[in-house]
Amino acid sequence: MCLIVFDWRPDAVDGPLFTLAANRDEFFRRTAEPINWWHDAPTVLAGRDLVGGGTWLGLSREGRFAALTNYRAPHEMRADAPTRGTLVSDWLNGAARAADGSPHETPLAYLQHVAQTGDIYNGFNLLVGDWTRRELAWYCNRGNRDNRAERAPALLAPGTHGISNAVLDTAWPKLVKKRAELGTLLARDALPPLERLIDLMRDPRLARDDELPSTGIPLERERVLSAAFIESPEYGTRGTTALRVSAQGEVISVAIAERSDDNGSHRIVRPGDFERSFAFNIVRQSE
Repeated sequence: MCLIVFDWRPDAVDGPLFTLAANRDEFFRRTAEPINWWHDAPTVLAGRDLVGGGTWLGLSREGRFAALTNYRAPHEMRADAPTRGTLVSDWLNGAARAADGSPHETPLAYLQHVAQTGDIYNGFNLLVGDWTRRELAWYCNRGNRDNRAERAPALLAPGTHGISNAVLDTAWPKLVKKRAELGTLLARDALPPLERLIDLMRDPRLARDDELPSTGIPLERERVLSAAFIESPEYGTRGTTALRVSAQGEVISVAIAERSDDNGSHRIVRPGDFERSFAFNIVRQSE
């Protein structure tokens, strides 16, 4: 993913705990599968990168969630760095293990594990949640390199947040705009249709030059990438995801929809109109 905006309400008794709208930006030549239950990990619901084998956003039947964006640092990119997408799938399927061989139990513990070797990857933001615990945590392996404490994984406070290709809530124009639009939408309707969340992200308008960040790429490229919905000949927004997680008594309900430019045939159709949606319940464990 390259733009994620979300609203986090962990103390909600009934109603939405988490509402997300996100765009995945990628080269069109990179093959991927649309969102589905994985045949080799049946509890995982996610799209799949067929090059690296991981994913950019996904859920599990047990209530796990994770999403990833790349951190834009072009002069630091290494061709030999391991794929970042497995950081998402390893949390979803419990593949990463603690020193005693047990799976990491909490989002924060998992991100602390990731941070131990975070520098071997190209730059990323990783958002990890567990709805049964009502915990959501974030880690960026770049951030403030001079202050290790500021780079440490952290639990997120309630509120409306955004992540693009810099650290959490960095004030890039598209992030500020879409985060505000999400907040306004939810103030009017706490349960908007998922299609409305998707439509919110399909915005191709560019930022003004005086608003653009300076990330080490040419100005023309900064302009193209300033849109929430990116269009260029070889690279752009490949899909949009909307997700809502709600509390209903002792049950947590999950609804997710994806609109993609690829129906799994690896033939790119612009603008994308292939849609899939899923819904399921998570029964909260008794204390």
